[in-house]
Amino acid sequence: MRYKITVEYDGTHLVGWQKQKDGPSAQEFLEKAVLGFSHQTVDVFGAGRTDAGVHALGQVAHFDLAMDLSEYKIMESLNALLRELAAPVSVLHVEKTTDDFHARFSAKGRGYIYRILNRRGPSPLLAERVWRVPYPLDVDAMRQAASCLLGNHDFSSFRGAGCQAKSPVKTLDKLDICRNGDEIIFTVEARSFLYHQVRNMVGTLKEVGNGRLLPANVKEILEARDRTKAGISAPACGLYLNKVMY
Repeated sequence: MRYKITVEYDGTHLVGWQKQKDGPSAQEFLEKAVLGFSHQTVDVFGAGRTDAGVHALGQVAHFDLAMDLSEYKIMESLNALLRELAAPVSVLHVEKTTDDFHARFSAKGRGYIYRILNRRGPSPLLAERVWRVPYPLDVDAMRQAASCLLGNHDFSSFRGAGCQAKSPVKTLDKLDICRNGDEIIFTVEARSFLYHQVRNMVGTLKEVGNGRLLPANVKEILEARDRTKAGISAPACGLYLNKVMY
């Protein structure tokens, strides 16, 4: 029986989604939890490989078990064991699915949000969950600049070092920027992304917001296809895998 799960996690102290030797991961915690209640060693496959420090509100994953249990039983068992493991991971939803479903390869799109706290004073409540920028940012200018990134482009200027994608060409379906009180929230959607693409775009758009770049410069940066021409990479703490579309 194949089970599809929706997962939330705080990535602050995780090395990311994927299992690694140098620290705990969301994948590792989930596999331990499945083993704990089923006594079966399984691989848990995720829809996206979030990096160290990146959070998830709606990561999707799947695994196979040689038993047919109710979705409620699976969810309660997983969450009970995740609490025992003191894992910053929670299972929000479980459903039985078909054998041909794959959390990663069946996905038709992924959505991220990025949160900037745009105020002078720091927030002890949001530390490690937002990027605090203490000087004013012009959201209208950032929106204007972001418009040129929509659509199908070579995103080499926003491609992180070590990216393993075969092509730098991606189609950006959505890039909305809104202000909610002291927060500026970026909502980004595409079928798939290059390594660090969202963080690199946000870092560059922030430079527009503070006046160091003009909106027209972002189009020039995109067309340069050169990572050194773009802005800094925004820190991982403000990034959330928000949803996966199927």
